Amino acid sequence: MKRELFTTGSCLSKMFLILFLMISNYNAFSQTLYNEFHPGKIWKDDRGIHINAHGGGILFHKGTYYWFGEHKVAGELGNTAQVGVHCYASKDLYNWKDEGIALAVSDDLQSDITKGCVLERPKVVYNKKTKKFVMWFHLELKDKGYAAARAGVAVADHITGPYTFIKSYRPNPGSMPYYASGTPDSLKVNCEHPGNFSDEFFCRDLPGGQMARDMTVFVDDDGKAYHVFSSEENYTLDIAELNADYTGHTGKFIRVYVGFQTEAPALFKRKGKYYMIGSGCTGWAPNAARWFISDAIMGKWKYKGNPCIGEGSKLTYGGQSTHVLQVQGKKDSFIFMADKWAPKDAIDGRYLWLPIQFKGEDIEISWKDTWNLKDMKML
Repeated sequence: MKRELFTTGSCLSKMFLILFLMISNYNAFSQTLYNEFHPGKIWKDDRGIHINAHGGGILFHKGTYYWFGEHKVAGELGNTAQVGVHCYASKDLYNWKDEGIALAVSDDLQSDITKGCVLERPKVVYNKKTKKFVMWFHLELKDKGYAAARAGVAVADHITGPYTFIKSYRPNPGSMPYYASGTPDSLKVNCEHPGNFSDEFFCRDLPGGQMARDMTVFVDDDGKAYHVFSSEENYTLDIAELNADYTGHTGKFIRVYVGFQTEAPALFKRKGKYYMIGSGCTGWAPNAARWFISDAIMGKWKYKGNPCIGEGSKLTYGGQSTHVLQVQGKKDSFIFMADKWAPKDAIDGRYLWLPIQFKGEDIEISWKDTWNLKDMKML
């Protein structure tokens, strides 16, 4: 009889335990289940924790979206890399599963990516020829402020990592810009007689390579990849061709919007046209976004002004561009991704995702408190 009571009690205990776990898991999941976007609000992952992928970008691969971004920690210390690059995965863009740290900072004090360096704006692309995933990022050496201005690159066999750091450097040492046919000499760099202060910065850095700060990576329809970055003390954007395995530069590049400080580039392609959204340079504080358009990625880019409209548009609704995502399976649907920085408590940074509206070849972005992918059909 005692044995039967004990057995019955054990079964009941297990049943209650299972029921408790089911309820707990349901509550946790129900707290993080989304079916719409809430720009600027806390956005929780599958564990109920605010997504930690700042300054990031998204790669769609084999039916899944992968979001890579800077892993922040609390306080101002979070403005340096204490952990590395975080990765999340999603099927629907609303709900994200934590896939862990894709690229970890190093404990080796001699490493370029040692703990405490500045590692920003990681972007991952897939190389169909090598079957490798390639991550590029802006890197500043530990305790050197923003003087290094380097590009860093890492590779992995699996999309979620771990990624192996290869090197960091300044791109295209000794290389002069590429110019489209017919470009007048007056618009070309002459290092014997620099025409303006931006040319002076270019010529100063020519032997060792150009400065590379805020950046993105873009793979074109023909499989060629391009590294886009702020250079010349942020007074110029460079669009630089990467080599066949995407781990280095070919030496071919153009300069865009010379003499005007531009950072946070985000590049995409639509109906044969190339678009780029960026921002001005005001530190952590928001400013007006700006956009450009071109018929060719290595061609002439035209400045088009601020794409944002309505209240808050002059400060990009408090955010700064990081990536433009094309939604798979939805014709002509692109999402403007921006970060709302929190430098005093970096981990509290928020994400501003907003749909891009097209009017002919022009683009507009307006604020929405909440929205979902179905709304894009009406834009």
